[in-house]
Amino acid sequence: MVTTMLPELSAGLDTSLATAASSLTVYLVPFATIMLVSGTLAEHWGRSRTIRWAYLVYALASLVCMLAPTAATFLGGRAVQGAANAFTTPLLVAAISDLVPSTRLGRALGVFGGLQAAGQAFAPLVGGLAAAIDYRWAFAAAAVSATLLAAVPPAEPTRQTPDDAAPAAAGSRWRSLANRRLALACAVAFGLYLTTAGLNLLSALLAHDRFGLGPDQRGLVVATFGVAGLLTSSRFGRLADRVGIRPFGITVGLIFAAVVAATARTPSVALLVVAMAVGGAASTAGRLTSTSMAVTSTPTNRAGATSMALAWQFLGSAIAPLTLLPLYHRSVDLGFIASALGAVLAAALLAAAPAVNRSLRRTAARPATR
Repeated sequence: MVTTMLPELSAGLDTSLATAASSLTVYLVPFATIMLVSGTLAEHWGRSRTIRWAYLVYALASLVCMLAPTAATFLGGRAVQGAANAFTTPLLVAAISDLVPSTRLGRALGVFGGLQAAGQAFAPLVGGLAAAIDYRWAFAAAAVSATLLAAVPPAEPTRQTPDDAAPAAAGSRWRSLANRRLALACAVAFGLYLTTAGLNLLSALLAHDRFGLGPDQRGLVVATFGVAGLLTSSRFGRLADRVGIRPFGITVGLIFAAVVAATARTPSVALLVVAMAVGGAASTAGRLTSTSMAVTSTPTNRAGATSMALAWQFLGSAIAPLTLLPLYHRSVDLGFIASALGAVLAAALLAAAPAVNRSLRRTAARPATR
């Protein structure tokens, strides 16, 4: 939401653009860090209760951001927003995985990813439209949305799908997260979301610096990212179920990287919108890849596995402003190319995974020697 209002946020809080941009990192660091454990904790506390309280805390933090008189208070509210939101998305993904058979999981997660993409589309649009009047209205809208969502948390799981393992004890839930498939999902999620955050952030700045667009116009440009993801998500879900998650993920990662690298050279607003749309579709497909791998990696602790992968996903988002903004200010090309490297990393890891697994199996089978 703040991506398209950074200049206005800087002016309204009487602070620098760098401090305003740090609101992305201040939100995402606690978001990603707490998400390492939020899913497993929520399995113990109860999903519905946890989600309800998370939304209520998020609403209060949004009010703090809206009323903040200084940058320090605003950043504190953003940190609490991130901490609260760590207890929502992974639990919703786990709830879906409890309700849907494995043969249709890709399609279901595709629909979920599409609705996430819709949120990504409307958030910068709401932020940009609000900033054209007063950025504080965006946080008022966030507080109202979170309050309404607190009233309708998902029900607790009442059954397990046939391919699930038996429920795990608390200690074994934590130990079950130490598996290679989940580790790969985390690394893929990290790379893809470094690229996703980079494309959104740098494109909003490019729209301002190169084309002179105002906050509402920047919001519309960035919104095409989420709209494209919404329109393509269910098709990508069916395709992933049909061709397999690994080849699907490799192809998506390479396409995503190429589009992001080329965005630096867009000569017109129209082509920037096209690049954002293609990037949004690729990012949604990439999210489907890492989420599918994570949620199927640990049947006895699906919420924990999902929260672990999402933690690394948003860690990629958190470091994007810190690493990419200095490069962008040195060279637009350099900033976008560095952003694209995250998707290249994800594709390379997926491509190398079978070879790594074969090597591990050979090592395990080899007799010990003195």
